[in-house]
Amino acid sequence: MASLEQLGLRHIYSGKVRDLYEVGSDHLLMVASDRMSAFDVIMREPVPQKGRVLTAMTNYWVREFAESVPAALVTCDPLEIDQFVSGFAGSREWHGRSMLARRATMMPLECIVRGRLAGQAFDEYREHATVHGAPAPAGMELTDEFAEARFTPSTKAESGHDVNIDLASAARIVGAQNLERAQRLCLGLFNRAREKMETVGLILADTKFEVGFVDDEMVLCDEVLTPDSSRIWPADQVRRGETPPSFDKQPFRDWLSAQAWNRTPPAPEVPEDVLVTTSRRYVEAYERVTGRSLDDWYGA
Repeated sequence: MASLEQLGLRHIYSGKVRDLYEVGSDHLLMVASDRMSAFDVIMREPVPQKGRVLTAMTNYWVREFAESVPAALVTCDPLEIDQFVSGFAGSREWHGRSMLARRATMMPLECIVRGRLAGQAFDEYREHATVHGAPAPAGMELTDEFAEARFTPSTKAESGHDVNIDLASAARIVGAQNLERAQRLCLGLFNRAREKMETVGLILADTKFEVGFVDDEMVLCDEVLTPDSSRIWPADQVRRGETPPSFDKQPFRDWLSAQAWNRTPPAPEVPEDVLVTTSRRYVEAYERVTGRSLDDWYGA
């Protein structure tokens, strides 16, 4: 089976989960692997189907938002990608996990939107009664809903951990006008996605968006509302003050946290049953949100 380099692509970047290839001067091919990252460490063992879920979920949301929000994504269809990358249609290993995207200049912020108190925001709130440096109502507990969704950015670190910052700090990084545009775009997408998930019995607690610019137009980039970038809870199992079950990688993080491990490489060996359970959770997240079977997505 041909590698992507043998198809003429130049590999330009590998992240924790994705690999990036150059397609001419105007496009990129983003390939989502089955790698699992937690606490900024990549596990040795892959999670089956994970890359296909991330790609299929992103494609679903980009198409849902297409009429009102431009995106960098061009296509995930192997036959259409083949028009840009000759031979791709015959390289089934990459089908279903690859996105052809317009090359964008990325905004150097993680655009996090929070509808519920959880994760690092909850840790900060317990210590300082703030969320990303902004005051939050008194008496809140884990899983409590904010009166309105909050735009809570963080830095985008080249290495190490991203750092949660307040809006004033974000404005100094990207400019007040760009920050306001990103805030308006991301809050609108979050609220639409939250309403959609409510119809299938799910709660979107928070998510992370990435935005960039193509020809000075702000566009949605990279993964969108996936189990890797979002907390998704079953609505009927959320109890105030308790950690709910999740259709995301939080249960995987919880398993890791129970191990004797200092959160530095190498990660502990992940048992087969944990990998299988995590894979099923990712697949169920896609199928519940979209109403589609992953078996019908490319690369099955």
